[in-house]
Amino acid sequence: MFETLTDRFEAAFTKLRGRGRLSADDVDETLTEIRVALLEADVNLDVVTNLTARIRERAVGEELSRALNPAQQVVKIVLSELTTSLGGERLSLTYASKPPTVVLLAGLQGTGKTTNAAKLAQWFLRQGRSPLLVGADLQRPAAVEQLRTLGGRVGVPVFSHSRSPVKAASASLAEATRTGRDVVIVDTAGRLAIDAEMMDQVRRISKAVKPHYTFLVVDATVGQDAVSSARAFHDSLALDGVILTKLDGDARGGAALSVKEVVGRPIAFASVGEKLDDFEPFHPDRLASRILGMGDVETLIDKAESAFEADEAEQTATRLLEGTFTLDDFLSTMQQVLGMGNLRSLIGMMPGVPRELRSADIDEGRIGRITGMIHSMTPAERADPDIIDASRRQRIAAGSGCRPGDVKSLIDQFKQMRSMMKGLGGLGGKRSSAGSRARPAKQSGRSKQKAGAQRRGGGRTTPKGPKPVSKAPLALPGLEKGDWPGFN
Repeated sequence: MFETLTDRFEAAFTKLRGRGRLSADDVDETLTEIRVALLEADVNLDVVTNLTARIRERAVGEELSRALNPAQQVVKIVLSELTTSLGGERLSLTYASKPPTVVLLAGLQGTGKTTNAAKLAQWFLRQGRSPLLVGADLQRPAAVEQLRTLGGRVGVPVFSHSRSPVKAASASLAEATRTGRDVVIVDTAGRLAIDAEMMDQVRRISKAVKPHYTFLVVDATVGQDAVSSARAFHDSLALDGVILTKLDGDARGGAALSVKEVVGRPIAFASVGEKLDDFEPFHPDRLASRILGMGDVETLIDKAESAFEADEAEQTATRLLEGTFTLDDFLSTMQQVLGMGNLRSLIGMMPGVPRELRSADIDEGRIGRITGMIHSMTPAERADPDIIDASRRQRIAAGSGCRPGDVKSLIDQFKQMRSMMKGLGGLGGKRSSAGSRARPAKQSGRSKQKAGAQRRGGGRTTPKGPKPVSKAPLALPGLEKGDWPGFN
């Protein structure tokens, strides 16, 4: 996401960090690079001009002169102003005092409007609401059937009317009241281009249902075209916000950085993948942090909390530190991590990750091969990998379509990881008991002579101490040593 823009920002800031005090010329040089980077990212010209002007006003003023680390202060100013351009604060939805709350979705054809209607319905479900999907797109063949299929996958009923889109939308309100649904999501028809007929139909639907929120669904990858569409719709419909789709495939970021300032309406939600779970409220501050290469720890924590059960995670961590962690535990944990979303997206949320890793190709099939090997083991083998000998490795390899050497590598690296984590778990106990150690007994004269000889190198006594630690690099089980999971 926004890899090109992130690389340009990082290059500009790297030059600043090598300097002590910053002059106005230094700031202007950096702003020139930022301006070029934003324009190449297809950000609206007026937005770029306003953004760089705000940054310069703060960067060459008293705010920078008081900073102990001027370069870091410039980064902080850019982060703050980027957040402002992206919308400032997250849009917080409120619900109608008398249900249902009506949400109208509009947009051009091909932006993913129907799919995102289902994603939005699932998001409302997770907020404890009871949504109803309404198929008011009678123009596109099988659009209502597609919505029914998606509604079935997320567990949300779909209502439609074969006569007209306006009647389908207006009748849905009574249907929602009858069935106890407190949120109605109306999926309207799109066109390949904005035309008078399309706008008239959407206006009539809006007049019939009086939506509490009207969201425009736009494709983030088309840059300024998305902003132009948003402006045209807003002139006709009075939008409340925008849903950006395909944000995970946008390497530039022009639409995301432009739409708020140009249209005057915030980005409400972002679709960050093809799965129905890849949908989240839009946080301007978090995205600004990712654009500057600082990661997005808060979203990472949110995803982890939704993917992991607290009690189960605590029990797994305890077994890991006690050295009783099994291959079943490892497989369960790995599947929960994959449930958090796309691996490449998760890595992009981690602060300090090198550019090479952020942009690397990820082979998730490699993780599938690890899963296959573990599934080919018996319960006893997963609980105690020490019993897996050569003949068992041969059987596991045949069952998973891998080589016996792959199975051996998985087991060896799993044992290494388990041993390391058990050692970390033991450090706490050693530290806590360190303060209660008894004072050593006073040495006799003979003992002193023996100790002195050992210090001078005499005698044959080898000083006692911990065994040398292996210098072999640690790696995740089943992967090449030192590799990140799934990278080529």
